[in-house]
Amino acid sequence: MANELIQHKLAILPDQPGCYLMKDRQNTIIYVGKAKVLKNRVRSYFTGSHDAKTQRLVGEIVDFEYIVTNSEKEALILELNLIKKHDPKYNIMLKDDKTYPYLKITGERHPKLIITRQVKRDKGKYFGPYPNAYAASETKKLLDRLYPLRKCHTMPDRACLYYHMGQCLAPCIKPVEKETYQEMIDGITKFLNGGFREVKEQLVEKMSEASENLEFERAKEYRDQISHIETVMEKQKMAMNDFTNRDVFAYAVDKGWMCVQVFFVRQGKLIERDVSLFPLYRDPQDEFMTYLGQFYEQSHHMKPNEVLVPEGVDAELVHEWLDIRVLVPQRGKKKDLVELAKKNADIAIKEKFGLLERQEERTVGACLELGEAMNIATPLRIEAFDNSHIQGADAVSAMITFIDGKPSKKDYRKYKTRNASKPDDYAAMREVIRRRYSRVLKDGLPLPDLIVIDGGKGQMESAREILEDELGLSIPIAGLAKDAKHQTSQLLYGDPIEVVPLKRTSEAFYLLQRIQDEVHRFVITFHRQLRGKNSIQSALDNLEGVGPKRKQQLLKHFGSVKKIKEATVEELREAGMPLSLATSIQQHFAQQALPSEQ
Repeated sequence: MANELIQHKLAILPDQPGCYLMKDRQNTIIYVGKAKVLKNRVRSYFTGSHDAKTQRLVGEIVDFEYIVTNSEKEALILELNLIKKHDPKYNIMLKDDKTYPYLKITGERHPKLIITRQVKRDKGKYFGPYPNAYAASETKKLLDRLYPLRKCHTMPDRACLYYHMGQCLAPCIKPVEKETYQEMIDGITKFLNGGFREVKEQLVEKMSEASENLEFERAKEYRDQISHIETVMEKQKMAMNDFTNRDVFAYAVDKGWMCVQVFFVRQGKLIERDVSLFPLYRDPQDEFMTYLGQFYEQSHHMKPNEVLVPEGVDAELVHEWLDIRVLVPQRGKKKDLVELAKKNADIAIKEKFGLLERQEERTVGACLELGEAMNIATPLRIEAFDNSHIQGADAVSAMITFIDGKPSKKDYRKYKTRNASKPDDYAAMREVIRRRYSRVLKDGLPLPDLIVIDGGKGQMESAREILEDELGLSIPIAGLAKDAKHQTSQLLYGDPIEVVPLKRTSEAFYLLQRIQDEVHRFVITFHRQLRGKNSIQSALDNLEGVGPKRKQQLLKHFGSVKKIKEATVEELREAGMPLSLATSIQQHFAQQALPSEQ
């Protein structure tokens, strides 16, 4: 039915620009793309041959939607918004936790020069990024010596040390005209855009003049400022001579993966680079355009004066879209920079591909292998259950979720067994399966592709009774049997239930081991927490006159039940207990400590 639906929609696709949204059997959007011509792009997914990774994406698609736009630029903007809204698992998501320091002149009436890692759309003026906090800090120290902007966060009622050091104009005690601030802002801007050489020459003249006038202290100050300029601003080799701030992009593609390399060139110096590596599901140029949009529109990166991109990229479209000067250099130093970025991208993708390939085998590849062994659809979402109790007491259950072969801890769940008789593992399994999947159906949550029970045929049959007979769900259920050493030994599945042959060295078997170990760890941890909590409660529950608030008060003061038991009447009174109650508590635990009669 799904194939027929897709074929019908493919036949009526328009030859216009727009975005398409691919959906899986849970009606979840798993991929968003843009197209210059929707008809050609969407059809390409369902015709011809693809690599295994793209084929896996296509194999999950059971439906799609599309939105027509007026232009390719509108499609680009819409795609970014849709990715941000739906967070599809197969799309690039730049979750860049690496922030670079910037220098910022605040937009206040009395502006400050500060270091920040957040670029906001405010009245401030930003410079950077700097390769590290030390470089930004040293540059700021130098500018503080040259341009005495305000340093304090809130205006004091008297001049501070910075004023006496000549690094603040003290607007707290005397008026400072806007024109004065503007001159300093213009000076900082010029200085950071390459004008520091001119400032240095002016300082050399002032130093000579001060020496001739026998003002040796002032001459020393000028000399120190010149030294700082030489140390901070001139220690790096120049990459360009025009001092233009620019970002240089290049990318490499290999075996279905893409690496994008970004060079940050500031004041003519190559100061830092950024590397991103991600799977590729469509034309590299389209994927690169999406990356560019996220890089500037959805991250902290400040737009430079100029962007250099490799051949094949539509520079005019990027310029129109992001409002940045964009060039595809053909010769000279700019082309050399793009080629250097491309060389680094090639090296990075080759170095990391081996590790990524191995990771892919252990995760999604293991799911593929498991599905083939069980003759079911690839189980990309697996939910596993386990029970725990001690002689029937404190019976609990837990569920963990693996998505694409990796644990998804936000989807883990804990259960206190309520209705099942405590020693009955089968009844506990029926209760937990009923509670879990009744909630899934009620809330419209995604169903798993496979349910794994940490147990044998009895546990599997208990789960099947609830799923199929009571809830009307058809989900594959597998059991995991353990050997004498309590290690994963067999995968059980089918009707009738049989052992599924899996090599112990296969990635599918290793995946099942990880799932079984993780669900066991999770349920045992929960059981210990509950048992510890109950032991504390039972020790204090028998104390007459001690309610929930006083229990909490005692535990907060003493830190443990053991210390409460050992406390004297005076110590209990220090914890806030009345004399009569303190005496009663001390006598209660003292009586418990007496040896029993033989």
